[in-house]
Amino acid sequence: MPSIADMHPVMQAFIATSFAALSTSLGAAPVFFFNTVNRTLLDGLLGAAAGVMIAASFFSLIVPSVEISTELGYIPWFPVTVGFLLGGGCLLLIDKILPHLHPGLARTEAEGVHTSWRRSTLLVLAITLHNAPEGLAVGVAFGAAAAGIPGAGLAGAVTLTLGIALQNFPEGTAVAMPLRREGLSRRKSFLLGSASGAVEPIAGVLGASLVMFALPILPYALAFAAGAMIFVVAEELIPESQRRGDTDIPTIGLLLGFVLMMVLAIAFD
Repeated sequence: MPSIADMHPVMQAFIATSFAALSTSLGAAPVFFFNTVNRTLLDGLLGAAAGVMIAASFFSLIVPSVEISTELGYIPWFPVTVGFLLGGGCLLLIDKILPHLHPGLARTEAEGVHTSWRRSTLLVLAITLHNAPEGLAVGVAFGAAAAGIPGAGLAGAVTLTLGIALQNFPEGTAVAMPLRREGLSRRKSFLLGSASGAVEPIAGVLGASLVMFALPILPYALAFAAGAMIFVVAEELIPESQRRGDTDIPTIGLLLGFVLMMVLAIAFD
């Protein structure tokens, strides 16, 4: 059986993002045993997820984008600046259009265009919207590794995948538990929580395929994924982790999550 290093980059991206999506399902699994989760613990985990995503965006996406820009003869800061702002701007636009509802908010606080969709659907769409950039980031990273350009390697792509998987766990919990409290069955709460991660393999395959066939856009694509991920951190993870007003636990979680991802990125570089 071939190792992941011997596989086609698109297949690598598919396997990696499927693994990350599985982590979302694992995060939703406690709904079979509990009706709620300790909110302080969840706030800390969401803060840690934010820290992981910030570190992953910098070490696994922005730094390689600058290095690849230099290798391709671009002005080093230009692709990363353009890509980063486009990524954040794209997520902002989708956030304004796609109907969705963040966990813990009333149905009247749904964002995006007005719709009569059910609350459970809006909750799943909120996490699905935020999982897409993560899948894209992993796919682009594997596509970059396949290009053989200094600054982008398979180890970095695998490290990014691990970081995304770690931060997906609390997101699965954050979806499944509110659905259970609203009266949905344990099975349906789990399935809907898991479904929010299903977009990651799709985005991963698209990201890997795109950069393999359009090498000049690679540094832009890496920065685009970073901008989209930072948007998710600022717009969703940090506010959600601090919704109760306790900022200490989420902040400690963020610092620990950042350090964990930083150590992984440096150790496996």
